[in-house]
Amino acid sequence: MQLPKLKRYQKKYDFSYAFGAYPVLDLLKYRKEKVLKIFVKSEGLQSDGISEISEICKKENISFEENNRLIDKIAYKENTYVVGVFEKYECILEQNENHIVLVNPSNAGNLGTIIRTMIGFDFRNLAIIKPGVDIFDPLVVRSTMGALFGINFKYFESFKGYTEAYKAHNLYPFMLDGAKNILDIDFKEPFSFVQGNEGKGLDAGFKDFGESIYIPHSEKIDSLNLSVATAIGMWEYSRRK
Repeated sequence: MQLPKLKRYQKKYDFSYAFGAYPVLDLLKYRKEKVLKIFVKSEGLQSDGISEISEICKKENISFEENNRLIDKIAYKENTYVVGVFEKYECILEQNENHIVLVNPSNAGNLGTIIRTMIGFDFRNLAIIKPGVDIFDPLVVRSTMGALFGINFKYFESFKGYTEAYKAHNLYPFMLDGAKNILDIDFKEPFSFVQGNEGKGLDAGFKDFGESIYIPHSEKIDSLNLSVATAIGMWEYSRRK
């Protein structure tokens, strides 16, 4: 793919941006074949992170250019000193590994936090059931701190489409009125932790899939934040390993 004319990101584009040194370093580490070009601001050239990026670009023959004006044009924040332009790509989820499944996620920050937490607990496969937030939105990319480039992800038209593709996975929907306390669940691998939308959660029909789970908490709140609940699930599984 040739470098297109660069503008503020739109979902329809075949490319996206990684803003900041950490996301760009992970882009170069995990998806260097998708990098179209790296742009840097003059005032950032002496920083350790950008110096490392420059060395990688020289070694891998990746185009590296100083361009303050362009970064000011496409960046969301004033203190952005390096941008990685990359081609969008598709992934395949691993059949024998555990999955995180998000049904209609709508918040970019939550999605980014979940992806970063996945890397922290060694979960590498993410399914998103449409409609869902754009995983290539630079706000998502930046909130992952580059972790996006270290996972596999795939969008599905429906939850049924996902379950038909991964029939061997044991399903654990997280619901406020789930059948079992998470502390009493005997996780059977490979499994899929299924989480609902930030506002609505999962509808009652998800109780028919696998073994539904609830996370106990005080009555002073209605529910836990999506990224928090997902992190608790991953931590509880990891704690037992």
